[in-house]
Amino acid sequence: MGKIIAVANQKGGVGKTTTVVNLAAYLGFRDKKVLCIDADPQGNSTTAFGIKKKGVSASTYDVLIGKARIQDAIIETEFKNLSVVPATENLAGVEIELLNMENRVNRLKMQLLPIKDSYDYIFIDCPPALGSLTINALVACDSIIVPMLAEFFALEGLSQLVNTIKIVKNNYNPSLDIEGILFTMFDSRLKIANDVVAEVEKYFPGKVFETKIPRNVRISEAPSHGKPIMYYDKGSKGNDSYTLLGLEVLGEPLVLPQKKRRGIFNFKK
Repeated sequence: MGKIIAVANQKGGVGKTTTVVNLAAYLGFRDKKVLCIDADPQGNSTTAFGIKKKGVSASTYDVLIGKARIQDAIIETEFKNLSVVPATENLAGVEIELLNMENRVNRLKMQLLPIKDSYDYIFIDCPPALGSLTINALVACDSIIVPMLAEFFALEGLSQLVNTIKIVKNNYNPSLDIEGILFTMFDSRLKIANDVVAEVEKYFPGKVFETKIPRNVRISEAPSHGKPIMYYDKGSKGNDSYTLLGLEVLGEPLVLPQKKRRGIFNFKK
């Protein structure tokens, strides 16, 4: 039975899309069938998988307003076991359109029901806001990954998101749970970073991923080439970190594959 995971945080620039793209690519490489739904009007995960938006015939927008079935919007990528429901600029106006629609918070859930068991993992890349798109994702998903920065103000944002999760859990999705809190762009040398991690672990015991994603130039470069990090630079520290996150999600020991000469993993597409 497939698992639906929303990657959400109302703060922008915390690595939601980066996490969806690279975690999905690793799981696909590990022979898991993966679908990514781009629910962010910016459409960054669509671009990061090398999909040209101008050539898209059906998108997340069409799925949400009922103009297309989700099956008709799925695009197979060039990457192993990985498909995408893309986002285009039309998605920017869907919040207003959903206001006048019936079952406006259940529309993504109803579309996902027929295809859920066709995938091992379905990831939803949420926008940096707690509007209708994110609510639709929280109602549809089984659990949430929350990427966040190890900064003081990030704690306030986490508190707001947790309140929203409680509301959705109480009213629409009683099985909703936090899959894990993921620290991104992490610098272990900073005292404030370690203090924030300790504070979050105190209030969310067992919910903080052991893996921390560091700042890494290669992670930042990969989307401009339309590739996840493991297909762009297999020997980078960025790929190391998302490999470890993938192992953690799979419940496997956090041991990196043995590297060959020049620090390159023995990964094959």
